[in-house]
Amino acid sequence: MMTRELATDLPVWAAPMAGGPSTVGLVIAAARAGGLGFLAGGYKTPDALAAQLTEVRASGVAYGVNLFAPNPIAIKQLDYLAYARVLQPEADRYGIALGDEPRNTDDDAWNAKLELLLEARVPVVSFTFGLPDADAVRALQTVGSVVAQTVTTPGEAVAAAELGADLLIVQAPAAGGHSATFTPEQVQEAVGLPDLISTVRDVVALPIIAAGGIASSGDSAAAINAGARTVMVGTALLRTHESGASEPHKAALIDPRFGETALTKAFTGRPARGLRNYFIDRYEGSAPLGYPAIHHLTSPLRKAATAANDTTLIHLWAGTGYRAAQAEPAATTLKRLAPS
Repeated sequence: MMTRELATDLPVWAAPMAGGPSTVGLVIAAARAGGLGFLAGGYKTPDALAAQLTEVRASGVAYGVNLFAPNPIAIKQLDYLAYARVLQPEADRYGIALGDEPRNTDDDAWNAKLELLLEARVPVVSFTFGLPDADAVRALQTVGSVVAQTVTTPGEAVAAAELGADLLIVQAPAAGGHSATFTPEQVQEAVGLPDLISTVRDVVALPIIAAGGIASSGDSAAAINAGARTVMVGTALLRTHESGASEPHKAALIDPRFGETALTKAFTGRPARGLRNYFIDRYEGSAPLGYPAIHHLTSPLRKAATAANDTTLIHLWAGTGYRAAQAEPAATTLKRLAPS
């Protein structure tokens, strides 16, 4: 399928989207289209991830797995409780009691998931939110895994190269969902994907996968012309037949009431891009940084809102090119976005 130099027949990959959108079916479809798809290990239990690994391996296709590298943003209990009080009226609408203790130390079962990937000898393992330790990288490479690190700046790219990563996923601010930034307390510079690729190439020689704002074949071509080997898309796949995104999320992507995206920390305590809605407008100004504590605080509210089709309170993750998402097979989307 690939060497450490990286090569697939289709230069468009399916990004890992935690929380449901990245299904086994989506991963298999991406591979059969000639690209590569990633299971999203974030937020899953090790058992749930193991079940998905078993299923995708049985299909015989190449695949990747993404993990959240531990990089928590601790929050003081007083700040956490203050935000919980602000949100309580929304929780009251659904009869939800918000937690009174911040979960600052949750590492998303990091060690168990890493051991699982080592045992499975996953073809490609990617990390986001921060850097794993060097021992983890070497262990994965020893069992044959290609290690990809998601970065958002040239400085992060240098750190990933020094750690020993095989390739970089360069994510621009236009990407939907969480920013992969190592420093979420800093505002990410507004930069287009081709320019970001160019600045990363100036300091690091590793192969680059380009992500963030890919909504057309022209976007893919621009990224590849800037020096990327391939591109990675997420938002464009949210409405595909294989997507596991919720029905309210899929519908919102084509709803004229949602006219723009915004970066917000209100849902999870970490910067993420989604369709601008009531929750963002109402609570962004009050929201503290604090991940994963704020994620756990708002999770029951978001789940209840999703079940009730209440898009005012849902985290509608989406990149700036969200109108490109179409209800079609994932392979059709991936091939449509390939550079012509």
